[in-house]
Amino acid sequence: MSFIPFLMGAAEGGAAGGASTTGGFMSSIVMMVLLVVIFYFFLIRPQSKKQKETQKMLDALKKGDKVVTIGGIHGVVSSVDEKNVIVKVDDATKIKFTRSAVAAIENPEAPAKDAKKSSDADAEKPSEEKK
Repeated sequence: MSFIPFLMGAAEGGAAGGASTTGGFMSSIVMMVLLVVIFYFFLIRPQSKKQKETQKMLDALKKGDKVVTIGGIHGVVSSVDEKNVIVKVDDATKIKFTRSAVAAIENPEAPAKDAKKSSDADAEKPSEEKK
């Protein structure tokens, strides 16, 4: 019920002056365009960029890669074909997945470098405390 006075006021204002409604209309158009641009840069563009990176990663899958599936299964790629990947989970266990089920390729070199940096930092901390 409270919107009726608002509508009556809008009808009176529209009849009195056409210039104010044109300005309001233009500002609405500008706000809509601005909203579309914001959605593009904060939602659409990053999502398409991430999708391209994921597709690139899936195309680069090869035998011997350590992978993690979207279900959280860790294993080593045993064989790859056009649509499927066979992941060796244990000595006698192999599971067949579609390529899109692979969430990430584990990089064994990156954690080793981080561990080395943290061990170097730990070795330096006691010497600083002695001073």
